[in-house]
Amino acid sequence: MKRLLALATAAALALGAQVSAGEISLSYFMSPKHPMNRAVFTPFAEALAEASGGEMTVKMFPAGALNSVPPKQYSILLDGVADVAFALPGYTGALFPKTNVVTLPGVCDSAIECTAALLNARAELETEYNAKVLAIWANAPPVLITRDKAVRTLEDMKGLKVRVTSRQDVPFIEALGASAVAQPVTVINQNLANGVIDGIAIGPSAIGSFKLQEPGNFLTTWMPGSGSAFILLMNQGVFDALSDEEKGWVNSAAATALSESGGNVYEAAAARGLKIAADAGLEIIDLSDTEKARFNAAIADTLATILASMAGDKTVGEIVDMMKGN
Repeated sequence: MKRLLALATAAALALGAQVSAGEISLSYFMSPKHPMNRAVFTPFAEALAEASGGEMTVKMFPAGALNSVPPKQYSILLDGVADVAFALPGYTGALFPKTNVVTLPGVCDSAIECTAALLNARAELETEYNAKVLAIWANAPPVLITRDKAVRTLEDMKGLKVRVTSRQDVPFIEALGASAVAQPVTVINQNLANGVIDGIAIGPSAIGSFKLQEPGNFLTTWMPGSGSAFILLMNQGVFDALSDEEKGWVNSAAATALSESGGNVYEAAAARGLKIAADAGLEIIDLSDTEKARFNAAIADTLATILASMAGDKTVGEIVDMMKGN
C-alpha cells in the first residue's frame, strides 16, 4: 500500500489533517442526515472497506467541510482537495450537456426511471468527466412550489420568477411564460421566503431536505421535465495511481447497485416530500390532463429545437434515444 500511503499523505498535507494509509476523502455539502449519505456515500464506504478487507477506507467530509459552494464540487475534485466528491451536473451544465439531457421533458417519469435512463447511457456520459464515475443517479421530475400565487393553469405561470436546477430547464420555464433563474439549492428556502423568487421547480425529495414546506403555500404536482442528475466522482489521478487489485476494489464498491440505490431512495424521498408538504398545509394542485397538454404544447417548439441541437459530438435526440434504451 505504499502508493496509497503517498496519496494519503499528500491529501493530508492539502487538507491540514492526518489520515491513515489507504484512507480516501469524500466531500459533500449536505448534512450527514441527508438521504444521499444513507443511500450512496455510506454504502460506497462500507462496500470499499469490505472489498479491500479494510485496506481502503473512506473519511467523510460532510456539510461543506471541504467546500461550502455546491457548484464548485467538481473543481475541488480536479484540484485534489478531495479524492471523491458528490456533484450536481446541473450546476455546471455547460460542462456536462449529455448528462443533463436527462432533465428534458419526456425522458422519464420517476426517480427510478430517470436513474435507469442515466445508466442506459452511462458509457457515453462518462466521456464528459475528467474523473472516475463511481455512481450516477437521478431524482424525481419536478414539482412547483410557490408562495403567493397558485399555479392551476398555463396562464398562472406568466411573470413568475422560478428557480430551476439546471440551465437545461431555462428555455422550458420561459416558454411557459415565466422567468427562470439558477440558484444553489442551499439558498432557495430563504429566497422564496424573502420574495427573491416566486417559485421553485425541483424534485419533491428536496421538500424535506431543505424544509421548502416552510416558505411555500402552494404545490403544483406536475411540471414539464424529468429528473435531475447526481454523480459521485473519484479524482482520476488517484484512481489511475491504484494497482489493478485496488482498482478492482473501487469498481466493486461502485457497482450498478450503488447508482440504483440513489434512485430508489429518491423515489421514496419524493413521496415523503409530498406528504410533508400536505401535512404542513400546502395546497396540493394536480393539473388536469387538458392543462398538462396545454403546458406541453407551449414547450413543443422549444423541445424540438433542443432535440436537434448538439450535446458534444451527439445530437440531444441521440442522447435521449440512448437514455430510453433505443
